[in-house]
Amino acid sequence: MLELWSPCVAWMNSHVVTPLLALLHLSGLAGDPNEIAEALLIAIAQIAVIGLIFRPLESLAPAEKWAGRHYTRIDRTYTLVMLLGLNPLFAYLVLTPLANWFSGGVAAVGDTASSGLAHWLPWFGQHPLTLFFIYYLIYDFVYYWMHRTQHAMPWWWALHSMHHSQRQLSCWTNDRGSYVDGFLQSMVLATVGLFIGVEPDQFALLMFIGELAQNFSHTNVRFGFGRLFEKVFVDPKFHRLHHMIVDPDRPRLHDCNYGQVFSVWDVVFGTALYGEPPRVTGVGDPMVDIDNERGLVAMQWGAFRRFWGAVWKPAGWKLGDVAFGTDYTPIPSAHVDLHAFTHAPTTQALPSACDEGGTESLVAGR
Repeated sequence: MLELWSPCVAWMNSHVVTPLLALLHLSGLAGDPNEIAEALLIAIAQIAVIGLIFRPLESLAPAEKWAGRHYTRIDRTYTLVMLLGLNPLFAYLVLTPLANWFSGGVAAVGDTASSGLAHWLPWFGQHPLTLFFIYYLIYDFVYYWMHRTQHAMPWWWALHSMHHSQRQLSCWTNDRGSYVDGFLQSMVLATVGLFIGVEPDQFALLMFIGELAQNFSHTNVRFGFGRLFEKVFVDPKFHRLHHMIVDPDRPRLHDCNYGQVFSVWDVVFGTALYGEPPRVTGVGDPMVDIDNERGLVAMQWGAFRRFWGAVWKPAGWKLGDVAFGTDYTPIPSAHVDLHAFTHAPTTQALPSACDEGGTESLVAGR
């Protein structure tokens, strides 16, 4: 695989990346263009898996049956923009300079960084697979707590809520999100990764595994990993409950299932939810739900306006579940009539949900 991978990276660099950077006058910036070439190849592989494997699964065993996939189209655009554009650019313009700074300005291949797990515990240097697994555990653990903060901190929820506004959760939904939110996430994860000594190519692999796992966990399918493995790994049944619209009669039910790849964090910290039937997804808050009627640029602007309206208010810094007023001020959900938030159903009723009263009862809040 390595013998095949290296020539592919070299070809992508010489025929695509280097000419494009020269055209954009970015060639003089810090970083190795081979890394952006590698990020592009990883993105192409990820898109192929989503389109050729995950998407057909949605037709074979859907959790929800939709009359049409109108709301999923914008998410496909988000995926292509993120994977083929923003992620590789981030790796080139931000990750590599950060890596050089953390390693004391040493950028040459083969040089040893002066910090990180392999430096602090030299034993890991002789066991690279174990080291990578530890890297991933730390990466996923940090993601879990960051994700909980995205929901608990109103100004960050103002951004992250755009990801949750999707009424038709699908294999393309993972990359639907505010670019400000995405930058904050990337900086948190990259800083932690670089601090513990993750090299840029290793970080790209960590991102690939995490992103591909999230593409699968957002997939509109009704199956999971079974009773044993669902307690360890996030599957579509598990993550779908994280995206449920708030049930006004059980308003804390949606506060669950924050894991990226490992569901064990939710089990350990008491946020795991199992045994619920599939739920309708999206948000009831009309100030967020309106994202479904917007294009890409308008969605980004709407999320930023919510963020700007929250970050300058004391309420934007008080942890808790919120909705947004017409002036974008965060309003604690406890002060809102959750039964008043409704939007027209966009999906066919789920048999398992109808057993509990039908989709009409699944409205409000997030």
